[in-house]
Amino acid sequence: MIIRFDEMDLSVLPQFKGGEKELRANMFFDGTNRAFRGTLVPGATIGMHTHEDSCEMIFILSGSGSIVETTPGTDQVTVQPVSAGDCLYCPKGHSHSLQNLDGSEDLVFYAAVAMQ
Repeated sequence: MIIRFDEMDLSVLPQFKGGEKELRANMFFDGTNRAFRGTLVPGATIGMHTHEDSCEMIFILSGSGSIVETTPGTDQVTVQPVSAGDCLYCPKGHSHSLQNLDGSEDLVFYAAVAMQ
């Protein structure tokens, strides 16, 4: 199966997962799993959320930002810079947020969310 994001409608999701501004995305959903190409404009974030029954992989295509992650069972929070070429993984049970707070250009990425 080929997924052609350029042929999909663009969804604009205000305050996605409690974040700032909006997530712009071309989304594929098969009833169980999701794949999408997303864009966070400067100042936009995806809110902190937990993958209770799924995992997520994010591949940064262009721009820069940061990933905020928490370790399950602790209050430990880590913030790391991300940029084009980085691949981020959020395992089942973990929490994360993607942010474009310091960049001057759009943060564009592919994401896949697989149920487990």
